[in-house]
Amino acid sequence: MKTVTMIMGDGIGPEIAQATMRCVDATGAQIKWDIQQAGTDIMAQTGTPIPDETIKSLERTDAALKAPITTPVGTGFRSINVHLRQMFDLYACLRPCKTYKGIRSKYDNIDLVIVRENTEDCYAGIEFQKDTDAANELIGWLNNHGNKKIKPDSGITIKPISVSGTERIVKFAFDYARANGRKKVTSVHKANIMKHTDGLWLEVSREVAKSYPDIQFEDRIVDNMCMQLVQVPELYDVLVLPNLYGDILSDLCAGLVGGLGMAPGGNFGTKKAIFEATHGSAPKYKGLNKVNPTALLLSAVLMLRNMGFIAEADRMENAIAAVIAEGKYVTYDMKADRNDPSAVGTQEMANAIIAKMQ
Repeated sequence: MKTVTMIMGDGIGPEIAQATMRCVDATGAQIKWDIQQAGTDIMAQTGTPIPDETIKSLERTDAALKAPITTPVGTGFRSINVHLRQMFDLYACLRPCKTYKGIRSKYDNIDLVIVRENTEDCYAGIEFQKDTDAANELIGWLNNHGNKKIKPDSGITIKPISVSGTERIVKFAFDYARANGRKKVTSVHKANIMKHTDGLWLEVSREVAKSYPDIQFEDRIVDNMCMQLVQVPELYDVLVLPNLYGDILSDLCAGLVGGLGMAPGGNFGTKKAIFEATHGSAPKYKGLNKVNPTALLLSAVLMLRNMGFIAEADRMENAIAAVIAEGKYVTYDMKADRNDPSAVGTQEMANAIIAKMQ
């Protein structure tokens, strides 16, 4: 028996969390759920978006599955997703992007994997608000020690990229490729412009690649990579990227396979893994039993595989694929016409997936 922390989230989170737990239970996997809270709803009650009880649960359980959580834009608390990644040193974000028969997409047979570094780069949280003493002091120091002058009314974000951080994420990408029968790893960067950060990333990527002669290696400049993914996505396999580029390109790749509703994710450290849907909490749909649960369902599939429940994971993914291909018991966004009155709700789609596993 394995124990999994289920963070219910807010917005649509609780609905898709319930649907996902029911589907996981139907696989026969021996899992005990430890249900916990995080987000704006619990913050209104406790004054914190992530209670100590939730952190303690994450520390003691075998894995975690997290439903979407609202993060206010520009104000309020920082992203809980980023906070958890940094707290548990979840340095690797894995985001598979795969087409399933029956999904509305301009592309067929996409099977890409995004490996995103989670702890460094522009998301490291090293920021200086404009007009503060710290920002003014830093601007003064930079203006005295560099050739480029920074405007005094600037806000500043620091972009650290280290040898050790790059080395472990690139190794993660190659190890994943080797373990899953993948043929190629592409390192994505902007080393032609940011020579001391992205340049370091590229240098370390090339060095790590030498230890994996069985896996093809190449690199791409990030803007060119975006064009390549739109034009010839079939040429690529596993992409490894710094934090910001990985965030952007994972959404781009999700767009190739039907949107964020089809985009699962997992965050890995040396001791802990937290799995989550890529999309947000969509609070306007809260309580309507309307939204597509597939991204969190597929995240649970990733979790099952990571925990060693291989047959159960395959059973669940096959059932999801069968329901999507049939196209009868799917949510409105998966219909050819989004106004199709035959679309079903979140829980009804889960029921159909469960029925396929009986």
